[in-house]
Amino acid sequence: MNQYEVMYVIDAALEDSARNELINRFSELVQKNGGEVERVDEWGKRRLAYAINYKTEGYYVLMYVKAPADLPREIERNLQISEQVLRYLVIRYEAQLPAKREPLKPAPLPREFAQPSAAQPAAPAEAAAAVAEAEEAPAVDADEEAPVSEAE
Repeated sequence: MNQYEVMYVIDAALEDSARNELINRFSELVQKNGGEVERVDEWGKRRLAYAINYKTEGYYVLMYVKAPADLPREIERNLQISEQVLRYLVIRYEAQLPAKREPLKPAPLPREFAQPSAAQPAAPAEAAAAVAEAEEAPAVDADEEAPVSEAE
């Protein structure tokens, strides 16, 4: 038996009960045809890279399966028939089963974009004055000659 990775994107407008029924239907399909489902990861609703049938969001599901060699064709046939499935991909997976991915957490903002808190004092007035003086100073081009003084 080979290992396969089955990724499919379901229409995000589908209700939760119908979506769970669809996911269970594909899992049962594997079991009825002599395979075993090792794990089903639901990645959830995500924005699509491009619109598919005028839809911009999809619900991603990743399924790891051990199955005979003829089962991927049957899975693809059923995925293609289903109108709720926007895209799918079935590949042979030869590595060990990876650890389950945790949902993505938002990364913290860099310090320069963080909101100043009440504990942080505002920038000192001296620094603001130095910045203002630097902005008002005329810019000197390297191509221009320096002014010649009369002493020369």
